[in-house]
Amino acid sequence: MGASEAKNWQQSAWQEKHVTHTGQAEPKRQVKVKVHKRWVTPGEKLMYTVFSVLAVVALFFAVSFSSSADALNRDVQQLQQQVQEQQSANENLQFKVKELSNPDRILRIAKENGLQIQNTQVKQASMIAN
Repeated sequence: MGASEAKNWQQSAWQEKHVTHTGQAEPKRQVKVKVHKRWVTPGEKLMYTVFSVLAVVALFFAVSFSSSADALNRDVQQLQQQVQEQQSANENLQFKVKELSNPDRILRIAKENGLQIQNTQVKQASMIAN
């Protein structure tokens, strides 16, 4: 049997199956298949999701780091302000020490309290050390 004979036999067998009672062949039915064209493939969705999560995590850490750095800077500024206040208080106390250690003042207070200084000179201790 040749290829053309096989083809003719196949076509005749098909026609015998599809002949209606009236003797006419049924028209071929065309089935329409809807093809859903996806804009984004599942692999792309996965990649977008992973990158979105990574971006959100990175932004969270950036905001967290910025917040902690800001809090640290505020603490440093408060400490610097306290240091400056303490330095000014120390300078004020050093000035008072110089005023209170004036030799004339010491002699005046000694005389008021009945002390007598005989043949001696009153000098500041810092001058002797130099």
